[in-house]
Formats: sequence, C-alpha cells, structure tokens
Amino acid sequence: MVKYSLSSVTAQAPTWRRTKINSLKSRSGIWSITSGALELSTVRNKYAESRFRRESAPQNFSFSATLPFSHSPILSFSPRCFIRRAAAAALYILCCAFIALALSIGSSGAQNGATIGEWRSYGADNASTKYSPLDQINKDNFSQLQIAWRWKSVDAYLSKTVAGGEWWSKSKDIFDDLQKEDPNRWRDRLPPRMGNLKATPLMIGGVLYLATPLYQAVAVDAATGETLWVYNPKSYEAGTPTMSLQWNHRGVAYWSDGKEARIFWGTGDGYLIAVDAKTGRPCRDFGDNGRVDMMEGIPRVKRGDRDYLNALKYSSSSPPLVCHDTVIMGSLIADRIITKEAPPGDVRAWDARTGKLKWAFHTVPREGEFGVETWENDSWKYSGNNNVWTMMSADDELGYVYLPTGTPTNDFYGGHRHGDNLFGDSLICVDVETGKRIWHFQTVHHGLWDYDLPAAPNLVDITVDGKKIKAVAQVTKQGFCFVFDRVTGKPIWPIEERPVPPSDIPGEKASPTQPFPTKPPPFEYQGVTIDDLIDFTPALRAEAIEIIKRFRIGPLYTPPSLAVPGSTQGTIQRPGIIGGANWEGAAVDPETGILYVPSRNAITVTHFYTPDPKRGGNLRYTHGERGESPRGPQGLPLFKPPYSRMTAIDLNRGEHLWMTPIGIGSSRIRNHPLLKGLKLPPLGGGGAKGPLLTRTLLIAAVDGAISETDNEGPKLVAYDKATGKVIGKVDLPGSAIGTPMTYMLNGKQYIALTVDGTPPQLIALRLPHF
Repeated sequence: MVKYSLSSVTAQAPTWRRTKINSLKSRSGIWSITSGALELSTVRNKYAESRFRRESAPQNFSFSATLPFSHSPILSFSPRCFIRRAAAAALYILCCAFIALALSIGSSGAQNGATIGEWRSYGADNASTKYSPLDQINKDNFSQLQIAWRWKSVDAYLSKTVAGGEWWSKSKDIFDDLQKEDPNRWRDRLPPRMGNLKATPLMIGGVLYLATPLYQAVAVDAATGETLWVYNPKSYEAGTPTMSLQWNHRGVAYWSDGKEARIFWGTGDGYLIAVDAKTGRPCRDFGDNGRVDMMEGIPRVKRGDRDYLNALKYSSSSPPLVCHDTVIMGSLIADRIITKEAPPGDVRAWDARTGKLKWAFHTVPREGEFGVETWENDSWKYSGNNNVWTMMSADDELGYVYLPTGTPTNDFYGGHRHGDNLFGDSLICVDVETGKRIWHFQTVHHGLWDYDLPAAPNLVDITVDGKKIKAVAQVTKQGFCFVFDRVTGKPIWPIEERPVPPSDIPGEKASPTQPFPTKPPPFEYQGVTIDDLIDFTPALRAEAIEIIKRFRIGPLYTPPSLAVPGSTQGTIQRPGIIGGANWEGAAVDPETGILYVPSRNAITVTHFYTPDPKRGGNLRYTHGERGESPRGPQGLPLFKPPYSRMTAIDLNRGEHLWMTPIGIGSSRIRNHPLLKGLKLPPLGGGGAKGPLLTRTLLIAAVDGAISETDNEGPKLVAYDKATGKVIGKVDLPGSAIGTPMTYMLNGKQYIALTVDGTPPQLIALRLPHF
C-alpha cells in the first residue's frame, strides 16, 4: 500500500525573494508609478477586444514626466508631434523601462506573498492563505460597511461575427441566433447561463481582474467599479462545457516580469488564453496569437469531441497557477460517464512568455512510470480523470507546486480499474521547472465516493513540539485535514491505514484499508449510525428510523451498493459529494498557524444502473439519478444538526480551537409545527462562501439568520478569530456566489465579492467615513 513517497530528487530549488521598493497605483484609468523622484502617467485603454473584434483605441493621448524639483513637464507630446520627437521619446522610454524594472513590485515571476493591500492570486497568495494583514475594517466598525460600487456582469451583452462585422445585442438574442445555426450546439438544447459568477477577483495596481461564467476576462477599476476592458474568446460557441460543472468560472491568474503584465485563464472549450493586463489585447507572442490548445497531446480527446449528453469532454473552470515564469493548468473532465475510456487529467505547465509547453505530469501513470502498477490489468491504458479541477498552491521559494487531484473514472464504480489508482485523490508535490514528482500522498485508495480533493492546499509555517516546520494542510470532502511537511511529504502526525467495509457490487474490488489522520480530529460528521438521526421528539426519531431502514448505512468509506427491489435502495454516504469541505476550501493565518474551514453536514445516496450500450456505454455500472433518496420525517432533516459549521484548527497542536454552527438555521425548520415550543440550538444554515482572513477578523458570506432577531437574507459576517463569536454583520443585495477578498486603495479598505442577481454582480464594500 503506497502511503507517501519521496522521490529521488532531493536537491532544493533556488530560493526566490521579493523586495518591495515602490508602489504601483491606478485611479480612474490612470496608471502611476511613484518613487518620490519620478512620476509617469499614461491613459489606460478602456476598449474591449476579442479575437473576432477589432476596435481602435482613442487617437488622443498624452504622455508626461516630471523630474525631481521640477514643477513642469520636461517632456510632453501628442500624436501630431510624435515623429518629430521620436528620438527624445525613445530615450525617455528607455530610462523609464530601466527605472520600472528596478522598482518592480516583485522579482521576475515571484508571486508568493501579495504586496500589502493587493490580492495577487486566487487565494491572496500562492500559499492559498486567503489572508490579508489589513485592519482598517475591524470588529468595531464592520457593521458600518456600505456598498461603494456595483459592477454588473458583462455577460448580459455579447457580440457575434456577422458578414465580416460584429453584431452586438443581448446575450439571449446572440444565443437564439447561434442555436438557429446549429440546434445541437448545446447540451439539451439549453443556451449558456450567466448566473453562476463564482470568480474571486484579483487586485493588482488598483485594477480588479476576474472571469465570467461565459469565460470572458474583465478588468475593473477597483475604486469605481468601471469596466476597463473585456476580452471575449467566445468559447460558448463551441458547445456546453463538460457536464460536471457547466457555465461557471472561478477566476484568472496574473503574471509580471516587471516590464509587462499578463492575465491568464482557461476556457470552456479547452484553451489557455493570455492577454495584456493593461489593455486586454491578446499577447501575440504567447502560443498561437495569445492562446494554446490544452487538448493537444491529451489521450482520448480531440477538439470537437462530445460525450453521450452532448457536452464537451474537456474544459476548464478554475484559474491557472503562476509560479516564477510558469503557468500551471489543471482541467475539467466529465465525471460519472458511461464508458470506461476517458481523457486523463494530466497537469501541464507553459512558459508565461512564449506559451511553450514546459512539462506534463501524468496523473494516470503511463507505461514504465511510477505508480503504473497500481492500475491492474493495464487499466491505465483507457482510464482517465484524476484531474485537478480545483485550485492549486505553490511555494515560490522552494519552487514546488502542490496538486490536489480528483477521483478516477468513474467516480463511484471501479470494477474496470482494480488497484489503488495513483494519482487519484492525491496531493502531489512537483518541481515547478521540470514537473518532476517530489512526493505524493494518496488520501483515498481506489476512489468510490467522489471524494476529490476539492480545494487548494494551504501552505503555512508552524511550530510543533518546539520544531519549526514548513507545512501544507489539505482539507477534504470527507472532513479530514491532512497535514504534511511540504518539503518532504512526511505527515506531521501519524496517518493510520485502517480497515474499511468491503464492496459487494459484482466486479468491484474496494481497497481493504483507507488512510485516517490521527490529528487533527475530523471537522465534520463521518458515516451514519442510528444515533445520528434527528431526535427533536420521540415521534420524529421513530419515523427517521423507519426511513433509514430502506438504505444501507455504515462508517466512513462504506462502499456504494445496488438498489434492490424490496431491499435497500443504495448507500447513504456522509459526508456527501459536496462535503465536508468543498471548493471554497480553508484559510490559514500565517501569524498564528490557525486554519479556518467551513463545512456542510450533507449526504449523498449512490444509485447505480447499467448504461445502455446503444448510447455507447460499456461500463457494468454507473451512478445516475435513478432510485430513491431519503426524505426526513415530516419535511424535516433526517439527521441531527448542525447542518453547517465553521471550525478553527490549531495546526501547531493538531487540535480544534473552536467549532460553531453557521447561523441559527432555516425558519422552515425552526418554525415547524412539530417543533413548536422547543428550545432549539443553532442549527447551521446552508454553508458559507469564504473564508477570508484579515489581521483581526474571520469573514464569510452566509445565507440565513445569524441570531433569533435577525432577518433571513444573505449577509457578510465577521467572527472573532479566537472564539468563533459573531462580532459583526452586514446585509448583502444577493446571495454570495464566489468567495470574498479584500484590498486597500487610496487609503480605503474594500471587501469585494460576487452576488447573484439578473445579471449577477461584483460588489465592493467599504466604510463610509474613509
């Protein structure tokens, strides 16, 4: 049984260091580099462009510079005198380039540790801490937050190439026209949806960068909410993104070498796009005019391929990771398909300047590679998935990237892929320059539960028994927090291989053991027993017991089972496929080593059926919607509360610091006639979007009431980091979709997040008196 493995590569990568010398600011579309001695200003291009659209920037612009002790520009010119003063301008630009390079906000490619006030990566930094040291917003004023501006999604209006030009209209009109051209363009003949604006924006130099559900990238003025540029790759024209997660995107990545800056993101039709961060125009020297084809070189998929539901087989929905000068991408590959053949989820890296492929890590090992022996009967030859569909992390100093992978094909049935199936459901550490495996740990052997690693691991330095350790913590859907030395992969505390129930599904061979961390304790309920059922009243409990008899229950890792007429109707799996933890992941305070993770007390019932060979199915079983799901007594939940919670884990000791329900729970439950007169504890609501950490606060977006006197609307909530006590809240105009982030601009701290609506919005909150 493979637990963890340190490869033969032991040499540590060169240390990368960043030094902050100056600040890069932006306000109302004007860029300014200030170093006390020189100020340079240029007008920002606010024009959108796609590869189907060409528009000219304004012809009137100005360019000025002021040297020390001078009150008037020594160089000023317009297009009319550009040629006449070209020599002087060239000399000046050369000087500016030298100064900009020297005053660069970071060394070449060094991304870890965001500049104070910025949010330079999806998780704040490449360590995925989701932490900012800002403290202008604190426990005393949090409830005074007001919306500073609202930005409405640009997906509401799109363009279409018609007769050599561009036709601009409401997106619905565009989709109607596209569907007339090809009625089978999208799955179930349903047009794209723009509502799932999951992105967490980046903030660099006064500009917010994000991606939309239709895979457009956008730059937004962080002070005003004004759209600066939009780039539309029109990937929706190719079809519906892979069936697991349709029409959503979590964000973009940023890279700069001090001279130029780029925005990267993946599209629903499998391209990696690079545009200039200032203009939104494609980087023509990157790949093929600003994009690379991520399907190229991936076995068992080619451009245009559709699955049995008429969705694309290969997509992207999470931001790339940029470490040094390397852009690392995972992929989105359909789950729960009806064939044993599927594309493998190779993780690949491209040069940030040229788009040249640097390396590929085969998450399904190929012949002669480490781990191929964990695929019995050569099942590696046709099996797929094991993809990184979520976010990744990196240690910029070590030059190591940490890859959280998903479950092999098919999520719930593995009769065609006997063995442990490396590198499924694994945390893998690779060298950023070569892609060579440094170490790995498989959190689930021969996955049968869709227990993908759902979120980026959190990198933090901790002190255990007096010893300082560079650690990495990985939260999971099943409610575990695995903690390792991020240099060697050695577990900080023992991880035990414990026996788990066998499978009785024909053809299946479940792993006899699974890894259980001894510390920290689980942060969510695991498995199902009679004692877990609702017990608000004896009558409700008795009804719950009768309901549960129709299903197979057992401890964590009880395998899926068949629905048998007159017998059990499948296995109740707890936590279910949405967690536990999910893609929102955890946040960690680098000052204290305390990790904060929201979780759900949710279940999944596995229902199997035999796919129709006429539709191309060749699996013996696959998971589907057929079958019965348990309904709680009298419309109430089947299990005891809380139904969601927030947990603080001290990673220095491997112990819980505190645990608290997220809200008091739905009024539908609390006001149920059968519960009248009962003094109910806080039940927990539908979970939280976050967390976000600042120097003094833990912040999350929640739906539902926080106290008995509270309204049930969506809100942003602040918790005391030491106790979990709610210390502030503010109402939101819609339910949060993405996770919140924070930044400082012009002396004001903002908190920004996306919320639902028609269309969805990005909103920024700040204090009124700043």
